[in-house]
Amino acid sequence: MKSNLTQLTHNLVLIGGGHSHAIVLKLWGMNPIPGVHLTLITDRTHTAYSGMLPGQVADFYSFEDTHIDLRCLTQFAQANFYLDTVKDLDLENKQIICEEHPPIAFDYLSIDIGSVPAKNSILGASDYAIPAKPVSQFLTAWEKIKTTVESHPKQPYNLTIIGGGAGGVELAFNMRTCLTNILENVKEKIDKLTITLIHKGDGLLTGHNHWISERLQFLLLENGTNIYLNETVIEIKANSSRNYTINCSSGLEIRSDWVFLVTQASAPQWIEKTGLRTDKKGFILVNNYLQSVSHSYIFAAGDIATIENYSRPKAGVFAVRQGQPLFNNLQSIILDNKLQAYSPQKLYLSLIGTGNKKAIASWGKLSLEADWLWTWKDNIDRKFMKRFKDFSPMESQIKNNNFIPCNGCGSKVGISILERTLKRLKIDQNSEIVIGLNSPDDAAIIDISKQELLVQTIDYLPIFVSDPFIFGQITTNHCLSDLWAMGAKAHSVSAVVTLPYGVDSIIEEILYQLLQGCLKILSKNQIFLTGGHTLQGEKLGFGLSCNGFILPNQILQKSGMQTDEKLIITKPLGTGTLLAAEMKYKTKGYWIDNTIKSMLLSNKKASEIFLKFEASACTDITGFGLVGHLIEMMKSSQVSVELNLDKIPTLIGAIETSKQGITSSLYPKNLENNTYLNSEQDMENNPKFSLLFDPQTSGGLLASIPEKNSDRCLQELVKAGYTDSQIIGKVVKKSNNISCLLT
Repeated sequence: MKSNLTQLTHNLVLIGGGHSHAIVLKLWGMNPIPGVHLTLITDRTHTAYSGMLPGQVADFYSFEDTHIDLRCLTQFAQANFYLDTVKDLDLENKQIICEEHPPIAFDYLSIDIGSVPAKNSILGASDYAIPAKPVSQFLTAWEKIKTTVESHPKQPYNLTIIGGGAGGVELAFNMRTCLTNILENVKEKIDKLTITLIHKGDGLLTGHNHWISERLQFLLLENGTNIYLNETVIEIKANSSRNYTINCSSGLEIRSDWVFLVTQASAPQWIEKTGLRTDKKGFILVNNYLQSVSHSYIFAAGDIATIENYSRPKAGVFAVRQGQPLFNNLQSIILDNKLQAYSPQKLYLSLIGTGNKKAIASWGKLSLEADWLWTWKDNIDRKFMKRFKDFSPMESQIKNNNFIPCNGCGSKVGISILERTLKRLKIDQNSEIVIGLNSPDDAAIIDISKQELLVQTIDYLPIFVSDPFIFGQITTNHCLSDLWAMGAKAHSVSAVVTLPYGVDSIIEEILYQLLQGCLKILSKNQIFLTGGHTLQGEKLGFGLSCNGFILPNQILQKSGMQTDEKLIITKPLGTGTLLAAEMKYKTKGYWIDNTIKSMLLSNKKASEIFLKFEASACTDITGFGLVGHLIEMMKSSQVSVELNLDKIPTLIGAIETSKQGITSSLYPKNLENNTYLNSEQDMENNPKFSLLFDPQTSGGLLASIPEKNSDRCLQELVKAGYTDSQIIGKVVKKSNNISCLLT
């Protein structure tokens, strides 16, 4: 029988999600090379398109309009997504040093991390100025400013922009447009808003033609902007929490509420320390192939790169143009083909928005001002962004597939299959097995001594996030959760790992990242890894056999629920639908960021809090969903419960994906538990109803707490970091005919 499996043979890592790398990833998804282990390391999930940023400041565009979802894009490229900040390179060992991940190995490397405004020459700039880059930090600060102005519209406001290039000028126009719209209903608003632009040159937009400089200066002065030319800022002093003094070398002093830095571009300091050859300003020096002149296996593009013998400004247009040649040469070096030379154009078109949905064009000595230029610019920008939002070829493949198996807990076998199979088997249990298959719970308990009982459980998951370091952490939390749910103290684990096929160096790197993730969780909890087993298969998978100990009087079982007790859940629902939706390009990157954050939260502390407040029963919410695991508790305790749908916490985006009918492959089996539910009104149309059956990966704990302790228990859970914890219902009565009333 022929195998369609491909061995991993080359390890290519991209650092940074800039314009060039975004284009590389899109092209790679359309033209992949089999066997390439491709990874993107980025410190943000959404990357801004610089051409539309001024329009977003003016509120002409939304966040979604102007940002590329890198999680979605890397999935299309069949690449791994590592969310982390790079701080160094070990070129001798070909490793990338990050803040959170262990060292990451590579065969080939490409860097596209952009630039930041130079601020070393201005005292106090690092502490008090808002740099235009990184864009994510700038936009966060800008949203806070808008909120402040909206909340206190009758106060005067002063904003100062340092830097009179195209970026600073466009910010001045578009900030005024946005804030003027906010203040338009306030009486006597003429002197409420003051915007000041400081530039060290004798004219705005140094490097552009004289007419452009004069025309933009006229328009800024016409709308009330103060302009100071030939001024060099030397210091920014803080007078209070939101009042600063800007000192210039000429003696000029300007008071301002906020100071924005849009000065000459500079490179991150860590680049020069790596050993890569750089230019005088610290940017990576590359040849015409976008290849490092000192290290042939490293490439760089966008603002972080300077092409040898070419003097070009740091402008987004060059980063966009470099995307295709960078893609070609990365593939060529892997395939051992001849590299293709790239020469940056001498002239480039600039379309400068003036904040009123109008624009001015600059191309060398030529200039043009016309209303239709904004429409033209808008069409160009939207067409560019559409490339990173349209994954229709992949979507059509998904639609033509009748069954899409999910990963994580969505890959489990349904509870009804397990129950029927176990009934058909004759499984012997001896007297030392206190809790086993005769009375199934989250873990087995075995009496091995007169003091403590042995607690054992095992779990295994196929990979559901593309970062093995994060996958190792989440899966370890997930596997240990059965011990926490029973109130046990974990002692040791053995691992089982399925690794994809590939050359030794790549498989070793995947295993290293995975086990480092596992060990990060184990070391936090003083748990020991004792051994394990590895095998190779189609894709990465990981599981743990977990051992722990418990005192006989501290066991939290599924049975034990008592009338009038309150039901508390510690984490929101929705991992199943969100992970399924991600496979179909129907999520937003920050939804998945939030989902991963929830899955990384250990249940250990929650278990300790439940024990403190005398929980009578407990379980963890995993593959069978909230209702499935609640019914297990109800059956074991012989009780009926009430569940308040409105109180059930949900992950960001889970309701949206559920409304689209996107469910995990295990969902239909979980839905069979619908027969235990009843309601006095139609609850099936409630947006949270389907999430009751959603399989959770590394979900929260569900416990039954005495009513007198429930409020204090909830408060302590929230204080401990389980901020989504909620009282979601109560036990209503003892009953052989169990039911769950939805209210």
